[in-house]
Amino acid sequence: MLAIPFAAAYGASFCGQNTTLPVRLRAALAVTILASAVLACTNQRTPMRPSMLLRLATILSALLAVSPGFAATAPAGPQLGLQTWTCRNMNFDQVVAFAVKHGITQIQFIAAQLDPKGPPAESLRKKAILDAHGLRAYTFGVNGTSMDKEDNRKLFEFAKLMGIGVIIVEPKEQAQWDNLEELVREYDIKLAIHNHGTGTVYGDPATVQKVLAARDHRIGVCLDVGWVTAAGFDAAEVFKAYGDRVYDIHFKDKVIETAVDGKKVPLDTEIGKGAANYAGLFAAIKASGWSGVMAIETDSKAFAEDPNRLVSEAKVFFASQVGQK
Repeated sequence: MLAIPFAAAYGASFCGQNTTLPVRLRAALAVTILASAVLACTNQRTPMRPSMLLRLATILSALLAVSPGFAATAPAGPQLGLQTWTCRNMNFDQVVAFAVKHGITQIQFIAAQLDPKGPPAESLRKKAILDAHGLRAYTFGVNGTSMDKEDNRKLFEFAKLMGIGVIIVEPKEQAQWDNLEELVREYDIKLAIHNHGTGTVYGDPATVQKVLAARDHRIGVCLDVGWVTAAGFDAAEVFKAYGDRVYDIHFKDKVIETAVDGKKVPLDTEIGKGAANYAGLFAAIKASGWSGVMAIETDSKAFAEDPNRLVSEAKVFFASQVGQK
């Protein structure tokens, strides 16, 4: 009878350590093995030793621990977050207070407030503050990258330290993707390509699509709704075209005005009051079951001086679109 729990323990451990499998699949396989072992043992005449039950429980707990959110209920629909470029005139502690005030728990930090290349002890000190306030640094960026793989590694080491599963980037050179893809595979941490407007590297979704087609599935998109709209694209159609590769959304809106010289100028406005096709985007999000974070962001200096009204109104608009009260 002892062969059953020992075999289960070995099999579960193998699943947990087999890094060629996705983390959640490893955990699922391990749970299945352990549960089957417990059921098998309960059908034996000789009860399982308490020490073996403890060993199986310990392995199960460890595997659940390395699979963030595995045991938790998956969020129903998109979550509202905050991109702290919106709060670029604030320091880290002020951002924490601002997020608590507005009841936003999912935070996407810029380096000025949470430096991915800073001392690890300082990062952990700030993580403890976030934890104490019920906040989560779910990602960070937009990060600069280079041809220097070891410098790029610092971003992945920071993400690993902080328990972050996706990194926002906007590589200026296509050749950088070779070393970035290697790091994605090594760390099993996703990258999300951020877009700016017309004339920038990823201003045209077709350029992004080429990267997605050629690279690891863990390389996806941070869809900036304001900028993709300013570039003349329908955010809903772009979202649908990216399929399951959208890992983050910048919740932003812009209007296009014509300057005296005839040039088109994109300007930030309140979210939901600009040119972005949010009706279509939220319909597409609902249809796809997407449950990522839509992080409130603005490029406007005026809004950034005091982002309270922008964020409050964005919360109301978000709730109206996803059916929250």
